[in-house]
Formats: sequence, structure tokens, C-alpha cells
Amino acid sequence: MSNTSEIVVFIIYLAFMIGIGLYFFLKSKGAGEKEYFLGGRKMGPWVSALSAGASDMSAWVLMGLPTAIYALGLGQVWISVGLAIGYALSWLFEAPRLRAFSIVADDAITIPQYLTRRFRSKSYALQVVCACIFLIAYTVYAASSIQAAGTLFHTVIGLEETPAMYLAAVIIIAYTFLGGFSAVCWTDFFQGLLMLGALLIAPIFASSMLTVDRAQILAETPNFFNPITSWQDIASGLGWGLGYFGMPHIIIRFMSVESQKSLKKSAAIGITWTTLILIFAALVGIFGREMLGYDDGIYGKSLVFITMVRRIFPGVLSGILLSAILAASMSTADSQLLAAASAFSSDVYKPIVRGNKASEREMLWTGRMVVLIIAVIALVIATNPNSGTIMSLVSNAWGVFGAAFGPVILLSLYWKRFNFPGALVGIIVGAAVDILWLVFLSGTGVYEILPGFLCGLIASVAVTLCTKAPDRETEDLFDKAVSFKEKD
Repeated sequence: MSNTSEIVVFIIYLAFMIGIGLYFFLKSKGAGEKEYFLGGRKMGPWVSALSAGASDMSAWVLMGLPTAIYALGLGQVWISVGLAIGYALSWLFEAPRLRAFSIVADDAITIPQYLTRRFRSKSYALQVVCACIFLIAYTVYAASSIQAAGTLFHTVIGLEETPAMYLAAVIIIAYTFLGGFSAVCWTDFFQGLLMLGALLIAPIFASSMLTVDRAQILAETPNFFNPITSWQDIASGLGWGLGYFGMPHIIIRFMSVESQKSLKKSAAIGITWTTLILIFAALVGIFGREMLGYDDGIYGKSLVFITMVRRIFPGVLSGILLSAILAASMSTADSQLLAAASAFSSDVYKPIVRGNKASEREMLWTGRMVVLIIAVIALVIATNPNSGTIMSLVSNAWGVFGAAFGPVILLSLYWKRFNFPGALVGIIVGAAVDILWLVFLSGTGVYEILPGFLCGLIASVAVTLCTKAPDRETEDLFDKAVSFKEKD
């Protein structure tokens, strides 16, 4: 049975998100591609930090991760541990240098653009390879968010899943299409607050309503409360943290922060937010099992958080808390759509198709059209019943990005000798090994990002050492970025 109060809350929430998109659309008329794709590097510490976190923590943190712990036990918490460590390290060691390097590298506004300009290359090969990986992986990633929104609407308001996915896609496209990066960041900011509030409140109230005896849980799942399972689970869980170093829609937030000084505050906010999110997501899974008992229906549809909230809270409050799932879905999907659109329009369409002759207006509308196309393809994947679960779609896209870009981004920031051929081969090898491992060796129980990241790193170093060192001007660019100081 649908709940009228929940439906009203959902409608108000969705209207608010579209309103933000309209606001920035009207505010940014006449602005250029830097404004649309990077917010003009004007993002404050709170907005940049929560936007980075919210664009990362998609619906899987409210649905996929808690349900995995609910069904399989504490052995799954290593994913949370790995993510918390990786996220903290990316803010502390990657963010300051990436922002500085992107400014020094002719004010690059996308990751492919940054990598090409970092090596002062006139070749478009790296930009094209990056754009192709972006388009494929982000389409899969966005499909997981649309699928999660469809499941939510179906469960809560009774709307069939396929029409619900269409509705979610329309809302996401609307404010991304209109407002660009600024709209995405501000919607992510509010959605990040909502996600944190929901995950803080739900397990606290659930802890007072536990009905299932722990002996019963252990009879059903003997290792439920044992975090030390197989070495594959531990290594794979920790391996998730490697993804942060190469996740374009997250690290692009590092480049958008208003100043190097603001990065320190952003890091503290972002790390705290993410750590709390991951801790309470795990608690939702544990308390969910103790409160609800095991149910195949809950596990199959990743419904532990939804079921828990609806059982504890009255309509209006449950509607607000369940809107957090919409927040998680949309805050990730919008960032992914924009990152893919910026990569194609700025790194392929403008330099290759138009020979750098495209106007600012043409670039904006090209980006918007790419947003629309990717969203439509993602919608087709999401509505396919054989496309996989929310968690599997996310893990596949996460692995490709981390393996392809993580080693290359880090080497570009910390190794002066690193060159363009090494970066190009490293991206290709990392992505290829990740995909091949997923297809042929997933039965080993080792998450594909681990071999992909390692092989990408080895390939990058080997090719760099076997090819010509960067010229003096490229080395000077590196030195300038390392010693970068903000202008007053």
C-alpha cells in the first residue's frame, strides 16, 4: 500500500531538486564551459566536500552495502574500511596537488584534459581513450542509480519499476541539463546532508526494537558476527579504496575548490562525513538483521533500509528518510552524467570534431546533448532485468575507473620522470586487465580492481622508463605545480 504522506514528501523533494537546476540555469546564462563543467572553481569547502562524498556514495550505501551485511555478515565491512582509508588518503595526498597541477596545466577543467596538458602533448590519443572509458563506465554506473530509484518508487508508492526508472531519469536529466556543475554540487550538498541524517537516525531507533535472538542468526549464518573471513574478502574489501584515486566524478571536485586553503577544511569535512556514512551503513545492516530477521525478498531487492525505516517511522518522517535513497541515486548519477559529458565535449568534440572552433554556446549544448544520450542508454540498461544488481553494477564501474586512472593520476602528481606514453599505456592496460579479470577470473574471489590497478601501475612505470624522458618545459611545469602558491 502506498503512503500518501510519503508521496507528498517525495514530490516536494523532487521539485526542490529541479528548482536548484532552474536557479543555476537562469543565473549562468552567458557563462562558458568552465562554469558549466567546473563551476568556475568557486566551490566552497562545505559544498565541495559534501558534493564529493554524495557523488561517491550512491544508492548502494543505503541499499546495496547494508543488505550485503544483513545477509552475509560482518565479513562485508572490509569494503567500508577500504573506502574510508582510500577516501581519506585521496583528500590528503591527491586533492592539493591535483588542484594545483590542473591550474598550472593551462587551467584544465577535465581529467583527460589535465593529463594531456600535464605532459604538454599535442596528441589527442589520451583524451579519446579516456573519453571512451568514461562513456562506457559511466553509462553502467548511472544505470545502477536509476535502477535504485525505480526499486524505491516501486516499493514505497506502488509505481511499477520501469515507469519509476523513467521518472527518476527525467528528474536527474532536468537539473543536470539545466544547471551544470554548480547545480550538481548544490543538489549534492543538500542530498549529502539528507543521507547522513537518514543513516544516523535509522539504526539508533532500530537498536531499541531488536526482536531476533543472536543465536538464531548464528544458526542461519554461522560467521555473521565474524569480520575475519577469507583473505579474498579482506583484500577485495580494502581494494575498494584504490578506486578513489581514479574516480573522475569525485576527484573533479578537488579541482573545483575555490582555494588551496579551503582544501584543508574540505578534507576534514569530507573525511568525517564519509566515515560516519560508512559506519552507520554497516550498523543498518547489522541491526536490520536483528530487527527484521532474514528474508529472501529483502535480500533480493536490497530492501533492508527501506523496510526498517517504514516499520519504525510514521509517513512524513519515513518519506523524508527514504528520500535519502533518491538523494543517493541522483547525487551520483548527475555527477557521472556531467563528467562523461565534459570528457566528450571538451576532449573529443571541441578539439577533434570542431578543430577548436566551437563557440561557448555550442560547447554547452553539446555537453547537454551528451547528458541526454548517456542517460537514455543507462535507462535501457537499468530496465533490463538481466543487467545485474545495484551492487554489481557499481562494483564493475568502480573497478574500471580505479584500475585505469588511479595509478596514472598518482604518478602524474608525484613522479617528475613520468611521461605521456607511460600514462596512455597505463590507462589502457589498467582498464583491460580489470575487464578481463572480471570476465574470466571473477571466480577467484579477488575483486578485479586489485590486479587491474597493479598491472596499470607496472605498465605505466615500465613504458615510462623505456621511452624518452619529458622535455625541460614539462619538468618545469611539474616543479611549478609542486611549488604552487595561490594568488591573493
